Amino acid sequence: MADMQTLHAAFVAKIDAVLNALEMEGALPPETARGNVAVEPPRDPSHGDLATNAAMVLAKQAGTNPRALADKIVAHIANDPDVVSAEIAGPGFINLRLSDDVWRRELAAIADLGADYGRSALGAGTRVNIEYVSANPTGPMHMGHCRGAVVGDALAGLLEFAGHPVTREYYINDAGGQVDVLARSAHLRYREALGEDIGAIPEGLYPGDYLTDIGQAIADLHGDKFVDLPESEWLSDFRKASVAAMMKLIRHDLELLGIKHDLFASEAELQAAGKPEAAEAWLRERDLVYDGVLEAPKGKAPPEDWEAVELPLFRSTKFGDDQDRPIRKSNGSWTYFGADLAYHMQKAEAADALIDIWGADHAGTVKRIKAAVAALSEGQGKPIPFDVKLIQMVQLMRGGEPVKMSKRSGSFVTLADVVSEVGKDVVRFTMLTRKPEAQMEFDFAKVVEASKDNPVFYLQYAHARIRSTLRKAGVEPSADHLDRLGDAELGLVREAAQFPRMVEAAAKAREPHRIAFFLGDLAAAFHSFWNMGNDDPAKRIILEADPELTAARLFVAAQVAQVIRNGLAILGVEAVEEM
Repeated sequence: MADMQTLHAAFVAKIDAVLNALEMEGALPPETARGNVAVEPPRDPSHGDLATNAAMVLAKQAGTNPRALADKIVAHIANDPDVVSAEIAGPGFINLRLSDDVWRRELAAIADLGADYGRSALGAGTRVNIEYVSANPTGPMHMGHCRGAVVGDALAGLLEFAGHPVTREYYINDAGGQVDVLARSAHLRYREALGEDIGAIPEGLYPGDYLTDIGQAIADLHGDKFVDLPESEWLSDFRKASVAAMMKLIRHDLELLGIKHDLFASEAELQAAGKPEAAEAWLRERDLVYDGVLEAPKGKAPPEDWEAVELPLFRSTKFGDDQDRPIRKSNGSWTYFGADLAYHMQKAEAADALIDIWGADHAGTVKRIKAAVAALSEGQGKPIPFDVKLIQMVQLMRGGEPVKMSKRSGSFVTLADVVSEVGKDVVRFTMLTRKPEAQMEFDFAKVVEASKDNPVFYLQYAHARIRSTLRKAGVEPSADHLDRLGDAELGLVREAAQFPRMVEAAAKAREPHRIAFFLGDLAAAFHSFWNMGNDDPAKRIILEADPELTAARLFVAAQVAQVIRNGLAILGVEAVEEM
């Protein structure tokens, strides 16, 4: 990566230097806390290019009012040759207007840094574990898994771009009763593969055609070995074979979406290794697990079969939960929470921060898992930042009508079918065009529509249009005559130059959709710039009579395309060359 500071980082450093000077002058106390100082574009572009709240957030520490402190800051920053004007607005915001040379240098910085433009050291090497998808291994991936898969993978790409080492993890829930159901379903298909007429699939078993292949594979390998054996003698073998086959299918489906995990963690292996027992012992040593009786269900009479049973309880109320939670059932087996607690302990051993991507239907378990991670933080004597992102379901539509289910899956539309029809990039980018906590409709007709109302097309078209223009220009992009650029071109540079700041803001918020939103705005700005040439030939990018200005405008367009590519790369989407 080239040793060149981007505009946003440069002005953050300039404001910091001003505050250092004010500390030396005594206008600010030594080591003033500056964590809430922001430098960003004002909401209204007419107010300037950048604004800072420094005076607003530091006035109390300085023992003065914001406008008085703002006067002192302005007195310093106004002397900077890159600042055309520094004005105080409202109660103490400072608006800065920058010289045109600032934007020309930023344009050169984009060209110099290329694919690294916007890359940040914000993460400072802090290791982040992101667990996402983690679907039960009982069938193919479906669109219910898709949105969380894309959000998790895009978040991983974003955090890596912002300087975090990232582990992408998938937790295989292969220790529960649903895997026994899968094994029994596969055994039925195994008998079918050997010629038995199995009739209708019994209630309670998985009906999907995908199990036919598993049954056939087991029949090919073992013949009729398991036909007449009691369930106790074949269930374990069919569990292993079925889960292995399902995970192979799941990996394949995820790869269609461009998703690969670094680590697949097995719940069954976790339990076989005694990790839940170790977690319980660790927590008991710290008086965070005790033997107690659960309260009867609140607000209604308890079920007739309810009885007070002493169970090992985790003190989750100590960490903000509504009640203490059992880690074992009355039969001694682990509760889902008990296994999850041990799993999060395992993840924390190799990471400095944890992020879980869950479906919105898991909202009720957030408090208890956050309590568990808080206990780990306390026990290890170091904070373990933990964030849970809840993802709303996606409603599949076709021309405004709900999509029918898939025959192969038995009950849902498979991810493979969707990617096959509209393509990986369309699926990925569409999943990021709304905040993950908002409901979403995915309409097959609309996501491939060639119109500006389709954000995927609108963005891809902007990049393809630039690349096509560069190929046809007959003139090489050049930074030799950037002084020829006017307000329209520099306005486009201003838009593109927000990318490094957006990367850091999105990474801090753990919100990759911000990158998608930014790219949409940048594409709109470019299309607007292009359309000016339709109305006024003198504003077209290619001017046969003026090769110098053409080369400069092509240079602007090329760097806009570079920023689009960088943003799409974070999101795992390819920037197309032509459409």
